[in-house]
Amino acid sequence: MSVNSNAEHGSVNSPTDSSFDVIIVGAGFSGLRSLHSLRNAGLSVKIIEASDEVGGVWNHNRYPGARCDVESYDYSFGFSDELQQQWRWSERYAQQPEILRYANHVCDRFQLRSDILFDCRMLGADFNEDRASWTVATDSLGQLQCRHLILAVGQLSKIKTPSIPGAASFAGEIHHSGAYPREPLDFAGKRVGIIGTGSSGVQMTPVIARQAEHLSVFQRTANYSIPACHAEISDADDALVKATYDERREQARNSPSGLGFMPNRRSALDDSPEVREQIFETAWNRLGFGFALAYYDILLNIESNNTAVEFVNRKIAEKVDDPELCKKLTPHGFPFGAMRPAVDHGYYQAFNRSNVELVDIKQAPIEAITETGITTSNGEYPLDIIIYATGFDVFTGSILAPLIRGRNGLSLEQKWSQGPRNYLGIGTHDFPNLFVMVGPGSPSLLSNVIVSIEDHAQFICSLITSADSLGKQTIEVNLDAENDWVEHVNERAQETLYPLAPSYYMGNEVAGKPKVFMPYSGGVRGYRRILENVRNSDWKGFDIS
Repeated sequence: MSVNSNAEHGSVNSPTDSSFDVIIVGAGFSGLRSLHSLRNAGLSVKIIEASDEVGGVWNHNRYPGARCDVESYDYSFGFSDELQQQWRWSERYAQQPEILRYANHVCDRFQLRSDILFDCRMLGADFNEDRASWTVATDSLGQLQCRHLILAVGQLSKIKTPSIPGAASFAGEIHHSGAYPREPLDFAGKRVGIIGTGSSGVQMTPVIARQAEHLSVFQRTANYSIPACHAEISDADDALVKATYDERREQARNSPSGLGFMPNRRSALDDSPEVREQIFETAWNRLGFGFALAYYDILLNIESNNTAVEFVNRKIAEKVDDPELCKKLTPHGFPFGAMRPAVDHGYYQAFNRSNVELVDIKQAPIEAITETGITTSNGEYPLDIIIYATGFDVFTGSILAPLIRGRNGLSLEQKWSQGPRNYLGIGTHDFPNLFVMVGPGSPSLLSNVIVSIEDHAQFICSLITSADSLGKQTIEVNLDAENDWVEHVNERAQETLYPLAPSYYMGNEVAGKPKVFMPYSGGVRGYRRILENVRNSDWKGFDIS
């Protein structure tokens, strides 16, 4: 097979053959990791990637301040000791450009680029029962054939753009944080509006505040944000991590979140207010996202959660000078952590600046975008640039975007009409030889997703090669196993406080979306044990024929 490759990034590669053992959709981290495993197993594999570059979410989310909320050393692959010893992270929480460089480095170091078909978008896929294979329709390369189809499309890839009357009339620029221009915007002397205060809004606010003439942040729902406790990485710290990397990886793999943080085994209610305050303070100033694990039951017991709420609310009040503004920035109505907290770098403090204002659009909704700005029920806000920080259709949006039809023409959208139905978050009954990477029904966005990616890549590769070694053609989830897993996912969710918040975990980010808990809340460590048990029991739950 010959392909044309671009030396620096990618190009449309035209394969001389159109049939492969495996096609992977998406060249983000999960796609790259899957390609490496499957190719090393001797399979013919191609990635189809809609963009001209690898990186997935880190290719498209180029907004100011974009960075990971997982520590850099942990947000990286552990399959190659040479790779982890060679790569030098510069910051505790890497920014988007550095993460994208890392993705390209991995791609080139392991010579993955030659098996990536860039500028090629999957439009749909149909399972052929007679051939036990998938026909994949694309926008640039026609139809491709494969025995196995892997959706590595990411959870944060289908952007959610608000429908606001008058947007087409705006005389300035409108951008979405999830489809941000490659060339940085110049905010000097500009009036900027950010719609949304999720993670992207929280990250970009302090950066744009320092550059723009005036910044208006349009907030519907205040969410919690935790300080990153960010720092540059010294040579001594780098050497220490690399000397103990194996232990660090093992600790992450065996932690509930994949972050390496083990929760305090005590309940928040077991300690006196004084002791609890000290433990919260230590976690607040050191752990970043790990603050949620200061006690094991913060996301299990509402009374314990309330102690965290009280602490965090006091911290917000310490950072915001104006008491009325502080009230608007302080979340209410849902438990701490039930909506994924942001990890910030001076978010609350940005509102103390004279050039920054908070616009409460729950109290005064946006009515329209005009030629000159945004109008709410309280008046007009003149703007030169509008940025939608409105997030994504999470978990199912990118999976269901193409038309995927399994047995008897059943579409995946029909199958999932009442919410995702699968086994282990990996496969779905009536859709043989179709696998999903880190999607709904798996730890996914409740975890350090890189750890979950590696677990899935290894599991799916082993499953496919095991079937091949037996001369089998199809791998299909057993219906009983699927039903049991859906029930198990729901049961574990009900043990937590997650269902008490209107979040993307529950499908609340998109109107009309089924309101069911999407990820698996049983933890990375527990989930891995389940995968190991399935593997060691001759792939229990999968019908291999």
